[in-house]
Amino acid sequence: MDGDFRTDFVREGGGVKQHSALVLNADFRPLSYYPLSLWPWQEAVKAAVLDRVNILAEYDEVVRSPSLELKIPSVVVLKDYVKPQKRVAFTRFNLFLRDEFCCQYCGAKGDLTFDHVVPRAAGGVTSWENVVAACQRCNLRKGSKPLRRSGLSLRKPARQPTAEELRNVGRKFPPGHLHDSWMDFLYWDTELDA
Repeated sequence: MDGDFRTDFVREGGGVKQHSALVLNADFRPLSYYPLSLWPWQEAVKAAVLDRVNILAEYDEVVRSPSLELKIPSVVVLKDYVKPQKRVAFTRFNLFLRDEFCCQYCGAKGDLTFDHVVPRAAGGVTSWENVVAACQRCNLRKGSKPLRRSGLSLRKPARQPTAEELRNVGRKFPPGHLHDSWMDFLYWDTELDA
């Protein structure tokens, strides 16, 4: 897709401010699950007007211009397929996502930092294979000691995830603000009702 969908200034009524649109690829799957692929309503409207998306579902609210009246899109699908990214960037967020937002030493969730398995002082590098999510308690306990001397052990080996693995992990963490019109297009890893 060419062009930038960003809109810098749009006047909006108070009722439409929080209306995001779920963005689906041309194969009708979200571009990403975590974070969920959402556009502000202005970008969804602009893409629809430029004929770059099809609107699959709408909110009740309407936006108007002198020549156009349009219900705000709640689900849009791209007309052109966007290839998913193959390479996973080494970022703090992606590291926490790989480790499912829990300490890789004790399993605690919450206030996480990251830890070099082989300390930098001992020649350890900052890479997927040497950095894990850690709670502050475990990180302080390990300090700059080698793993075997710290009394800690890893729950699973540190390794570089594939983009598909990160997408699958992301599906385990649905956001708390899902609009009803999105549910037919999202598949979360949750237990099904019997």
